[in-house]
Order: sequence, then structure tokens, then C-alpha cells
Amino acid sequence: MSTTTIARAWAVTRRDGKILGFTDHDAVLNFAGIRFRPDKGLAAKAVVQGTGLSVDNTEAAGVLSDDAITEADILAGHWDGAEVRLWEVDWAAPASHRLTFRGHLGEVSREGASFRAELRGLSEPLNQTRGRVFHPRCAARLGDGACKLNLMRPGYFADTVVESVESGRVFRFAAMSDFAHRWFERGQLIMSSGRAEGLSGVIKNDRLMANGAREIELWGELGIAPEPGDRLRLLAGCDKTAPTCKLKFDNYVNFMGFPHLPGEDWLMAPQAAKPTPRADSRKAFRSALIEDWTDHE
Repeated sequence: MSTTTIARAWAVTRRDGKILGFTDHDAVLNFAGIRFRPDKGLAAKAVVQGTGLSVDNTEAAGVLSDDAITEADILAGHWDGAEVRLWEVDWAAPASHRLTFRGHLGEVSREGASFRAELRGLSEPLNQTRGRVFHPRCAARLGDGACKLNLMRPGYFADTVVESVESGRVFRFAAMSDFAHRWFERGQLIMSSGRAEGLSGVIKNDRLMANGAREIELWGELGIAPEPGDRLRLLAGCDKTAPTCKLKFDNYVNFMGFPHLPGEDWLMAPQAAKPTPRADSRKAFRSALIEDWTDHE
């Protein structure tokens, strides 16, 4: 591979299986079963590669185009978490190529008619928290394998249609009084039809009005604004506390938190009383736990 004939090529594999190839060469390149196009797509900065467990990263920028990377696909989340591979290739002999980066797309931002995407290396997951976290609140996600709650049970979801929507973030319904006030807060709104099908958002506020109307507000706008008549699904929300798990979901047997774990104030407060024998301390501690649980009840 000569330094005068080196080009770079990228292959992006979306989660739906679609593969797109791009190159900074001025002609089409073919290798690894992928066609790399020079006219559309993206260009990348140099890859910053670290030693040991440091995270390799770089950034890619490109132009939005109807037959390559569209604004609708980005807003719909089709590119989120897509796999990225970067090669150095001899454009005079494409069979001679070397893989220099492999990872996934991170945050994708739009700037007018172009986009910019962060590329994260394979060591990025090492930055994520692993193992059990000791915390008063539940560590599971509602409905996951640890929680084991079936969100499709009656009472924990609602299928309806969009009646009124403001800025792709505030949804209003004339009549939806079957669920309690704030029942869906911290839950999800998932679009099941229309241009925004597949998009979802976390519910910030759920207000039940006196006349039976309901207002659902999301934390952020959906990338593509739904239209009246589009179908959606609402999922109940959980604040991850023990009383909610027990009373709202009747799922306390699977609670993954530690509700009686002493807080920082309890641990750091100076003890004015004279130390008591060890047996008395254990008895007092058990009494405190029982009292704490009674307060939760």
C-alpha cells in the first residue's frame, strides 16, 4: 500500500440491517462486499486512539441527502447506535485495505443541511456502570428481566389516537379518565402509526383535568411531529421507590433497591448519646428499620 494511493472508507451498519459505504476517494471503491460511494455521505477526522483501556474516538460530518442519510432517518433514530467501520485502502488495488477503527455512532446532531456524529470505539462500554448498585431506589428498568413486570397487563398501558399535539411534545385528549392523575409520569409514549411511527419519549407530566380530559407532556420533542389520528401507546411510569413498587404495581417481591439503607445524614450525624452495648445497638437498629418501613407503608 503506497502512501500516494491511500484513501479512507467507511461502512455504517444501521440497527435495521441497512449498510451504507462512503469514501473520500473520487471514484467508487468495492471491497469486503460493500460498495463505497464518493458522492454522498460523510468525512471523518483523524481517529484518536489511546493505549490500554482508553476510549478511541473521532467525529464524522456529512451532508444530508435523499438517497444516503436523510433528516427523517436521523430524527427517527435509525442511525442511533449504528456500527461504524473505518478502513485505509489502496484505491489502486482495493483488495489491499486495513481496518483502523471499529465502533458505534454516539450523539448525532443536525446543523442546517448537514449533520455531525460522534464515533465511539469498542472500549466505550467500559465507561458504563457494571454490577449491583446499593441504593434505596430500584436499580431495574420497569418491565425488564429483573423487574419481571408485564406492562401489557390491563391497567398499565393505554392505546389511543392523537387528538391534539403542540410542538411534538404536549399531547391533549378530550376524555381519558380511566387512569389516575400522574399515572403515566416517568412512563413512555410510543408512536405506533403515522410518520412518527417507532418514535418514543419519556413522560414528564401527566395531568388529569376536572372534566376528564388529559394532558401528557414529554421531556423533549419527538423528532417528527405526530399528526391527529396517529395511534400511540402510553405506558405507566415508576419512580423506583418501594411504596410505588408495592402499591402501584404489586411487584415488591422483585424490588431491586434497598429502601432501608441509611442515608448520608444518618451516617454522618454526630452521635451525642453515650455508646451502648453492642446487643443494645443491634436492637435499636432493628427498631429503626421497622419504624422506617412503617413510615413507607
